Amino acid sequence: MNMVQPSDNKEKSATRECYLKLRDLILTGAMPPGQKLKIEELRGLLSTGASPVREALSLLTSDMLVERIDQRGFRAAPVSKANFEEILMLRCALEDIALRASLANADQAWEERLVLSHHHMKQTKKRNPAEFETAHKAFHMALLSNAELPTLLHYCSQLYDLNIRYRYLAAGGASYGKRSIEDEHQIILDAALEQNADATSAALTSHYKRTGEYLSNQMEA
Repeated sequence: MNMVQPSDNKEKSATRECYLKLRDLILTGAMPPGQKLKIEELRGLLSTGASPVREALSLLTSDMLVERIDQRGFRAAPVSKANFEEILMLRCALEDIALRASLANADQAWEERLVLSHHHMKQTKKRNPAEFETAHKAFHMALLSNAELPTLLHYCSQLYDLNIRYRYLAAGGASYGKRSIEDEHQIILDAALEQNADATSAALTSHYKRTGEYLSNQMEA
């Protein structure tokens, strides 16, 4: 019988902590696109050993947030308008499939989870803006969560993260504030609770494309 050693658990925990910290720094733009990620510098920044840093960078490479540069190490993945537009296209297409599957499986438990996640997102925005992004993602993933398509949901989650990275990088434009994101979320929720797949899909796609248009304009500027 294989026994898990305490040292193994400690290393896994250190790797997980490194992964989450580096992921947050890259997603929010604190580590800008293209920045070289040197093991020794990251060890000092994260106060940990080389092994957890390497493991975390490998995981982030799988997430497409970090690139391996041949034999020269790692860097934060670069960004481009073409890459953003590809992410947006895939997100709209894949989430449409997942959303329709989720609505086809709609039940009371899913509706309650969805309403709860929407309420939490609204309250978090008012009371704890620093945690809004986590609650925001939870609402969007709750919409898809009843699809019973785990591989597809994994890709949808990954595309969400790749998309919000661009949102952080393009933050601050005046035109973004002219929208009522809260109203858009409410329309999506109401259509989903009515189990109207076409209306929900149209509202969700419009929500993404409006954000996409804003981000494209910001990148051009």
